[in-house]
Amino acid sequence: MPGYDVDEYVRNMLPAQHRSVVGALRELMRESAPDAAEVISRGSPAWKGDKILAIISHSRTHVTLAFARGAEFDDGHGLLEGVGKTTRHVKIKNLDALDRNALRDYILQAVTLDGGLPPGHAADPPAS
Repeated sequence: MPGYDVDEYVRNMLPAQHRSVVGALRELMRESAPDAAEVISRGSPAWKGDKILAIISHSRTHVTLAFARGAEFDDGHGLLEGVGKTTRHVKIKNLDALDRNALRDYILQAVTLDGGLPPGHAADPPAS
């Protein structure tokens, strides 16, 4: 899919029933990881800091938001699924099932693990 951008992906590749969920996820990523680049990776929308933070995939019934280093997250919300060594994901069936607070927390954890600072968090002042 060379040359495809995320807007084209949403218009041309994403089933209509998932567009509102993906739109909400894009908004959350813009708010919580403003320095992350929105890219197409492995044929799907993704967000990249130094490395891939998160990637979206879809099935007939839901959208999956996978976090590349999700196995390292503190999952106080209990929404993360998966058993691999690194990745964890959240399945979202519709906008009503989208837990913005939990996803915002996961996104901030992804940014932090990537070496970035979450929005509104200044770097520690230099030691004098």
